[in-house]
Amino acid sequence: MTPTTATASGQAAEATSWLEDAAPVVRKTGAARRFARFSRNRLALVGVSILAVLLLAAVFAPWIVPYPDDVADAVNFDAVLLPPSLQHWMGTDEVGRDVLTRVVFGARWSLSMAAIVLAIAVTIGVPMGLFAGYYGGAVEQVLMRVTDGFSAVPALVLALAITVLLGPSLLNAMIAIGFVWWRSFARIAHGQTLSKKQEAYVAVARSLGASDLHIMFREILPNISSALLVSISLNAGYAVLTGTALSFLGAGARPPTPEWGAMVADSRNYLPDAWWASLFPGLAIFVTVVSFNLLGDGLRDYFAEE
Repeated sequence: MTPTTATASGQAAEATSWLEDAAPVVRKTGAARRFARFSRNRLALVGVSILAVLLLAAVFAPWIVPYPDDVADAVNFDAVLLPPSLQHWMGTDEVGRDVLTRVVFGARWSLSMAAIVLAIAVTIGVPMGLFAGYYGGAVEQVLMRVTDGFSAVPALVLALAITVLLGPSLLNAMIAIGFVWWRSFARIAHGQTLSKKQEAYVAVARSLGASDLHIMFREILPNISSALLVSISLNAGYAVLTGTALSFLGAGARPPTPEWGAMVADSRNYLPDAWWASLFPGLAIFVTVVSFNLLGDGLRDYFAEE
């Protein structure tokens, strides 16, 4: 190799090295990093998958269940308390209805309960927390003492009392739980607002003449939504659990509604022989509550500060 060729090769190598060093490094955006962190949480992915299956089952229940007539007050005395088999994968209940059919339809009621309860709770609790945190002073004292008063009574007891006053029904149970469940959202919104109202963007909005309502609902609320979403996902499971507990106690769904808590209550008299009639609705409650909690943990990782 001649000196000229060696020199040319060295210059080419240096140029290639310089280009590699100068090449821009592709970095993930904040959303991409959060999603990658969420996707590494396998338990959260399991929770999302289970909830997706439950949602699809609830939507398409009339077309996928094996015995659609068993959702209502159908009676089949030839198939009373049959154990799980190829014909009835989860067995039958005390009047011969297919347990699988009723468990799948029960997903509709449980997911609807979570949605309605949380909609009521967020509608009441978040504005109350925003007003208390933003205005402070006497407004804060009054609103938070009301919250403390509701917090002094256990949620199930207070919901049961309201349901008894309104009359036992699934709709009244949803309303009762919603009017009980707002306390946690009020506290979260209050605490987050206390910190966010000191931020610069709030001062800028106020200097531009923005109203208090605009600042609270257009400036502060979007910036505390991540904490609220995590709380919503965690509270959804407990709302389902409380609703099924009310139905189990006779203050919720009325027969023949295929609600999981009511199914467990109706079948408990046949334990331990006909275990399947209570076990599978109970497992549905357990899996749903755990899945919401896993989703909440994953969302906490997703919204974690960098």
